[in-house]
Amino acid sequence: MITTSIKRRTLLGAGLAGASMLAMPSVLRAQDKSLKVGVYGGYFKTSFDKNIFPEFTKATGIAVESIAEPTGEAWLVQLEQAARAGQAPADVSMMSQVAMLKGQSTDLWTPIDMAKIKNSSNLLDRFVNKYPDGRIAGIGAVSWYITLVTNTDVYKEAPTSWSAFWDPANADKLGLLALVSNSFLLEVTAKTFLGGTNALDTEEGLLKAFEKLAEVKPNVRLWYRDEAQFEQSLKSGEIPMGQYYHDVTGLAAADGNPVRSTFPKEGGIQDSGCWALSRASQKSEEAHIFIDYMCQPSIQATLSRKVGTSPTVKREVTDLTDKEFAAVSSDIEPIVPRYDLYQSKSDWLNQKWTELIVG
Repeated sequence: MITTSIKRRTLLGAGLAGASMLAMPSVLRAQDKSLKVGVYGGYFKTSFDKNIFPEFTKATGIAVESIAEPTGEAWLVQLEQAARAGQAPADVSMMSQVAMLKGQSTDLWTPIDMAKIKNSSNLLDRFVNKYPDGRIAGIGAVSWYITLVTNTDVYKEAPTSWSAFWDPANADKLGLLALVSNSFLLEVTAKTFLGGTNALDTEEGLLKAFEKLAEVKPNVRLWYRDEAQFEQSLKSGEIPMGQYYHDVTGLAAADGNPVRSTFPKEGGIQDSGCWALSRASQKSEEAHIFIDYMCQPSIQATLSRKVGTSPTVKREVTDLTDKEFAAVSSDIEPIVPRYDLYQSKSDWLNQKWTELIVG
């Protein structure tokens, strides 16, 4: 169970490092109306094929051809190239937030008509992705949390703040994600010590965050790219503290492992993916029906139960129990990554990260 969660989680971070094969599309049901939908591959796609798409077809009569997207920027590049040729490898795709911003710069996304998204009133504001001029570029598809995780044999009490990473008592005990663009540790530093992520608006503020984050280095045992490696070390207590995915940690705990996931008082890190419509698609009507369907509280609750994602809609409109909600989410205001920086200052951030943090 945990292994599949790790594989699925690796693919959830579609804006991050990793690779997956571009699988052959699977046609779920032949209908007069159809829609090609790109989703993250592996376990994630399997869950959608089994739990979501057949029900959508049953409800709307629109057949879904699901396509496993390659991770990283590869799918964005494919969509861009195809759109220039007037083709759409998928009509609707699940895109990372950084890919959404990059696609905006070339008008890749057909603006979404919110009048056709009846269920949009349920959405949390942060899951509506807008062009600079206010047009709607994408709608939140799924979200997930990175939290502060600990081994319960080593830490009898759960930490309450991300500041635990800086505590000298935790020297050589941390496992942290290895990339500036998937660890979101600059945002954690800004929220914990600099008054909020707005501190990152300027280069001066970014350098302050880098300097403060550099203080954590003596406490880091492992900067990890391999999630399975860190998870095993967390379970064994070899690396008893770090950052990891909330739902996967919960699954490990449910299997009897001495691990816990904590939402610090400053909030967990909430990453997410958007539904976006390629400008080359001829299926705007079907796409709007699909996006509206996916915004339903009942569908978001199904995704929480079946796929382990956090709802993109307000908690109170779902029928998730307290236990079900806690397994995937939190009521504490989250730390939302500064995706704009990973587009506009990517090279500079990577250079400073190597120089000051992991070099």
